[in-house]
Amino acid sequence: MPFSGVDYFALDELLTDDERMVRDTFRRFVDEQVMPTIGRHFRDGTFPKDLPKKLGALGALGASLEGYGCAGLGANAYGLIMQELERGDSGIRSFASVQGSLVMYPIHAYGSDAQKDRWLPRMAKGEAIGCFGLTEPDFGSNPSGMRCSAKKVGDRWVLNGEKRWITSGGLSDVAIVWARTDDAERSVRGFLVDRGTPGFSVRDIEGKFSLRASVTSELILEDCAIPLDAVLPGVSGLKGPLSCLNQARFGISWGAIGAALACYDEALRYTKDRVQFSKPLAGYQLVQLKLVDMLEEITKAQLLAWRLGRLKETHKLRPQQVSMAKRNNVRMALEIARNARDLLGANGITDEYQSGRHMCNLESVFTYEGTDHIHTLIIGQDITGLAAFE
Repeated sequence: MPFSGVDYFALDELLTDDERMVRDTFRRFVDEQVMPTIGRHFRDGTFPKDLPKKLGALGALGASLEGYGCAGLGANAYGLIMQELERGDSGIRSFASVQGSLVMYPIHAYGSDAQKDRWLPRMAKGEAIGCFGLTEPDFGSNPSGMRCSAKKVGDRWVLNGEKRWITSGGLSDVAIVWARTDDAERSVRGFLVDRGTPGFSVRDIEGKFSLRASVTSELILEDCAIPLDAVLPGVSGLKGPLSCLNQARFGISWGAIGAALACYDEALRYTKDRVQFSKPLAGYQLVQLKLVDMLEEITKAQLLAWRLGRLKETHKLRPQQVSMAKRNNVRMALEIARNARDLLGANGITDEYQSGRHMCNLESVFTYEGTDHIHTLIIGQDITGLAAFE
């Protein structure tokens, strides 16, 4: 049965006609192109490789960027795309989010004209795929401790180091690798490393309980020599990768709502149909309590995300506000997924139903793009003026 949406406070009235059209277009896309096969891909641990070009044709990749074949959509229209994709699966939203916010955005914002011309049109179409290499085996929440290095040798940059937990690494035609230069400044720079470059290898991470329909990889750089013009010229320091993460976290704030919508809808339908003792499960007080809590939290998250987008569109958005939305909405979605799984009983642990899949995926979303703890401390520093971390 097609998904009809959850809108208890008539929030559609806050959206523009174009935003509703975008949302409905991707709602149909997920129903028709994602839902029929996503359970199998999750079970098999495979990414649906037919989706990038389909997403590109609909304008989902780099959707909020201008020019180069990008859709140039507003913040909330982009957020609604992320919501619908994650309603299908967090791995599908992760792919689109990484492609647009973590790869296309830094090339668009900080790249040379040649870099933009080479990569952005093909990435917008889904014909070329990128990944974002920041996290290292020993440094996730503390990117300033990165060990990946870039040394200028003649007419080349030579990169050495390792990146881990990299979404789409094994699919990518190019990786944006963040490394610390060996010059006096010791600054963090972004480097474009083409697939197949000698000294650059990729190893996919197997055995995941979560994000199984997404490719997650290690990037290994061993005396990897790239041209001097492979560096992003427009940014230096941690401002570069952190600005990208801010874009991605905005999308996650919307995406998590999609996962919550899927779980709530499934739990509501199931408990209305499933009869125990004398009536449907939905007729019992404890079940209604859980369903009402789900709906209430979804509604609050929808309002938070909508306001976040309007702030972004008027250039008033602060990173700390994005942290609050990511923290709140992912927490909300994970709790709803767990409660939905509970309401489905034993059926909730099978992949015939989707709540268990979303629950597993959201455990990763809770951790990546800034852990829940890190976002807590970002907000804590903002309201107290005191940093609880280095």
